[in-house]
Order: sequence, then structure tokens, then C-alpha cells
Amino acid sequence: MEPLETDNETTVTTFILLGFGDALELQIPLFLLFLIIYSLTMAGNIIIIVLVIIDHHLHIPMYFFLGNLSCLETFYTSTILPRLLASFLTGDRTISVWGCYIQFYCFVMLGVAECYLLASMSYDRYLAICKPLQYATLMSRRLCFLLSAISWLFGIAVMTSLISLMSELKYCGPHEIGHFFCDFTPVINLSCSDITLLTLASLILSFMNIVPSFLLTLLSYVCIIAAIVRIPSSDGRKKAFSTCSSHLIVVSIFYGSLIFVYVLPQKEALREVDKIFSVFYTVLTPLINPLIYSLRNKEVKKALMRAVNKWGISK
Repeated sequence: MEPLETDNETTVTTFILLGFGDALELQIPLFLLFLIIYSLTMAGNIIIIVLVIIDHHLHIPMYFFLGNLSCLETFYTSTILPRLLASFLTGDRTISVWGCYIQFYCFVMLGVAECYLLASMSYDRYLAICKPLQYATLMSRRLCFLLSAISWLFGIAVMTSLISLMSELKYCGPHEIGHFFCDFTPVINLSCSDITLLTLASLILSFMNIVPSFLLTLLSYVCIIAAIVRIPSSDGRKKAFSTCSSHLIVVSIFYGSLIFVYVLPQKEALREVDKIFSVFYTVLTPLINPLIYSLRNKEVKKALMRAVNKWGISK
């Protein structure tokens, strides 16, 4: 689609996602690599969702949140990888402005929801380890549903307000995005409109949502570690830590990648490094999550074996 001429000003209607470069010899290997990652990610997370639904042993708050996280991850990775795979296969890297906005909306909405969901999961582990006698009462089914709904609704609210401001932007110059998906800074930097208000709103919304969820997660684990250290027996400490170690690994990978990409000062020399770390939280984290939770969690492995045995017997 060609740029439109309006009032002697060129209006850009499409962007070009530069992705991982123009080297033709890398397109097929990259396509196969990301296709394998996407297939494994979808299979792993869908298996966890199905297990949480069908196995009554997993009908407890910890696995309710895990099922929600896996559901979120299937949508999260699907906002980016199918479009990326198509560009490797066809060579077409163009995306409409509103197509770019929709991808950005879904990506950030799910990212914000994941921050709150990880905070909810850490609070669940805090209650289970630090207040075991009150756990069943405090972490009720109603609270589980409420925390899950808040995670999704906050993500929707944040992105609806941000996209409403972005929709006012005009693009009349360069239309190449030096990334493999429509991220906030690369997109708004192409605008010929004043982005001061939008940048300020983004900063405020990020601070209001990311920082509290991160601090709640951090505080929960400080309390958890302090409680574990006070357990007299080594077996007790090992058992208590094993119940939250998987979640701690996931949180560390997710927030570590976000901090490197969005918090540390942006430098031209680190642009490619930032792109690699973006792959971590957009592509690899959704793949790693089901692997970590299935390989390090005895109950999930038992549920999988029960499902396999039941399916084998029914056959």
C-alpha cells in the first residue's frame, strides 16, 4: 500500500518490520527454529491447561494460577510468532499501522496481565508457606477468581488508555521499525506528531502497574525466604523451597529480561543485544514456563502420567 498524500503531507499507512536482517541464507533456518519454538510452546502450555482442567488433584489455587499463566502464554506468544514466521517464509515484512497497534495492544495487555498474575502466584506461595493454617481460608476460590480477573482487566484498562492516545499519532516520514515486532519506543519514534504527552502517560502507567506488581512479588519472596530459613529441619526447608522455586525461576527470567530492555539506558550499540533479550521475554519465556513447571513439579508430572495411563487404557 502506498503512502497517502493529504494536505501536502505524506501519511504513512504501513510499516516495515526489519526483524533479524536481510540475509537470505538465514531466513529458512530462522523459520524452522521459531516454528519449533512456537510448536513446543503451544503444546506445552496447552497440556498444562488441559491437565489443570481434567485432573481434580490440581484443583487448588496454585494450579489454578498456573493454568491461567499457561493460557496467557499461549495468547502472548501468538501475538508475535505467527506474524514473524510468515515474514520468514514469504519475505513480506509489511504491517499496517493499525495492524501494528493491534499487535502492540495484545502484547502489552498480556504482559501487564502476566505481571499481576505472577504477583498473585507469589502471594499464593507466601500464604501457603508463611500462613499454612490459614491458607485454605485466606486463599479461597472467590479470591483466586478475583485476582485472576484483576490481572486481565488491568492489562485491558492500561492498553485501552494508551492505544487511545497512540491512535492520534500521524506518521509522515520513515516507516522502518528496527525490531521483529511492534514495540512502543520504535513505533512512536517514527511519528511526526508531538509524543510528549504519550511518553509521559506511558511512563506513569508503567510505574503504576509494573512497579507495584514487582514489589509485591519481591516482598512475598523476602517473607518466604525468611520463613524458610527459620524452619529447623533441612528436609522441611527443602520441601518448602521446592514449592516456590519454579515460580521464582520464572519471575527472575521475566523481570530480568524486562529490566535489561526497558529500564537500562538505551544505546545504539546495544540495539541488537536488546533484540536478543526481547526474544527471551516474548518467545523463550512462554516456552520455558511449561518446561520448568512440568519438570520441577511432582504433581504436574503425576497428573501427566495419570492422563497418559488413562488415555492408554481407554484406547
